[in-house]
Amino acid sequence: MIEEISIYLTAMILGIMLFFSFVIAPVVFTTLDEDNARKFIRRIFPFYYNVNLGLSLIVLLTFLFLSKLGTDFYLILAITLLFATSNYLLMPLINKYRDEKQDKKFKYSHFISVAINFIQIIALILILL
Repeated sequence: MIEEISIYLTAMILGIMLFFSFVIAPVVFTTLDEDNARKFIRRIFPFYYNVNLGLSLIVLLTFLFLSKLGTDFYLILAITLLFATSNYLLMPLINKYRDEKQDKKFKYSHFISVAINFIQIIALILILL
């Protein structure tokens, strides 16, 4: 039963990430003007990261409880750490660079956040295989 919960939660994280990446973000940027899109994204990203961080922590603890300390454990550990890093280190930098109009640093930091997101998606798929 607990193992099934970890699978469902892993699938939920993947679903949230795919929905956010391929539905929410594109609709926001094609529907709202730049100022409102920026306000919305700055409000929703902390929820996105914290919900996924919480879910991935539960999966991580489940793997510990089940003594599943193989590849999947290390993948979910990396995913969890990347959610924390993205939310508490990278997002504040991205916002700072955008506000200060440091376009080169903003683009680089944003690229890093997109790459992290992509890596996490691939890792979640690997866990679910």
